Amino acid sequence: AMVAAEETRRLEVSVQRAVEERIRRTRILFPRSRKKQRRPCLSSSSQKKTTGFEYGAQEDETLFEVRRKAKFREEYEGSCARDAADASSRAEHQEPTFAQEPRAPLPGKALSLATPSPSSVSSNQANGSKALAVAQPAATKHEFSASVIRRQASRWPRPEWHAPWKLYRVVSGHMGWVRSICFDPANSWFVTGSADRTIKVWDLASGGLKLTLTGHIEQVTGLAVSDRHPYMFSCGLDKQVKCWDLEYNKVIRHYHGHLSGVYALKVHPTLDVLMTGGRDCTCRVWDMRTKAQVHVLTGHDNTVCSILTQGTDPQVITGSHDSQVKLWDLAAAKTMATLTHHKKGVRCLAQHPKEYSFASASSDNIKKFALPSGKFMHNMLQHQRSIVNAMAVNDDGVMATGADNGQLWLWDWNSGNRFQEMETQAQPGSLDSENGIFAMSFDVTGTRLLTCEADKTIKFYKEDLEATPETHPVRFKPPTNIRRY
Repeated sequence: AMVAAEETRRLEVSVQRAVEERIRRTRILFPRSRKKQRRPCLSSSSQKKTTGFEYGAQEDETLFEVRRKAKFREEYEGSCARDAADASSRAEHQEPTFAQEPRAPLPGKALSLATPSPSSVSSNQANGSKALAVAQPAATKHEFSASVIRRQASRWPRPEWHAPWKLYRVVSGHMGWVRSICFDPANSWFVTGSADRTIKVWDLASGGLKLTLTGHIEQVTGLAVSDRHPYMFSCGLDKQVKCWDLEYNKVIRHYHGHLSGVYALKVHPTLDVLMTGGRDCTCRVWDMRTKAQVHVLTGHDNTVCSILTQGTDPQVITGSHDSQVKLWDLAAAKTMATLTHHKKGVRCLAQHPKEYSFASASSDNIKKFALPSGKFMHNMLQHQRSIVNAMAVNDDGVMATGADNGQLWLWDWNSGNRFQEMETQAQPGSLDSENGIFAMSFDVTGTRLLTCEADKTIKFYKEDLEATPETHPVRFKPPTNIRRY
């Protein structure tokens, strides 16, 4: 019995010493704030005595606080160990690391995250200091606050430098708005269609008028010259689609079927078919030799005002005022994909001559899509904030867009950055509001840009050969909030 009593007493003493040691360590790690406490205005004789029950409750609270702080400390040390392991594994794989700000210290004044020097350690030991020095862990990707996380550099491609373009010629001859333009495959002449119901043939080198063709009874809104036949095709708001023989300068075929005005016209690059789109919400496919209507591509809810064609699927791409872009399977006459990214009507489409992609323009934005799936790539970085009527791209990656308010913007195709902004001037005798751009196109070489405008003129643009990257630097700011739709 005496031995058992002695063992019990020793056990109690060891437990008490362990509790006192834990409390002492906790006070070192987490010292209490040294705020001045207000003492009760009671004499020593009138102070309240602590009962055994209350003392036991205080002891339980103390033990709970000790356990909580010890658990917090263990979790902190565990996170430091994991971070150190991650840093060592990255160093083994030779991954680049970036210097980051140190961790925020734990609550308390005695905890220091800086690595102490030997002299400071010896002085602390000599003075009996209770301060605890913890080695600074290696910089990792895990941090307590997002404000100290290193931001990664933008991966947006930097735009290429393009020489600015300048106006060098203005040609007039039409008596109405110039609505359409098309170039000869040999790059020797071009044709324009106007609201004066005529088609004019111009010499590209001199800008002189060569020929005027009449036959339409309404505005001529679309033109196309075949590169495999001596034919030219035209369409207008009179519901007519005509085929012109350029050897005799006469109409040889009519394509009947549209129920309203025709706004867009394209010739297939490899097949003998013709595509037209109009206000009857359809895109019609014609056999240019037999004048037969091969397909009627239906699905749009509003005017089909822009068409693209290519030799591989999707062979037909249409844009409509219902804000949709459709990719068509020409053999089955069915929709392959419908792109609903725009919020306003899509008035023009442009295909890159080398890349397998195209762009669509609307009053809300200009968007670029990849083919053949029609996957959305990105928006152009700036907003033109106007109704874009015309768009063209050349081999050098320069895209031009023209709006109804006379704005002519030039873009870098790869990055979507606008590198030049111009505003056309209406010719003398016209209203200031008649500076809208209805159509535009690069010539076959891509070195000259022609715009058809509401002041009844055709304007010629070319690159400024005297410009250098020093005189006209690239103005580019990487985007930070890219929209993914």
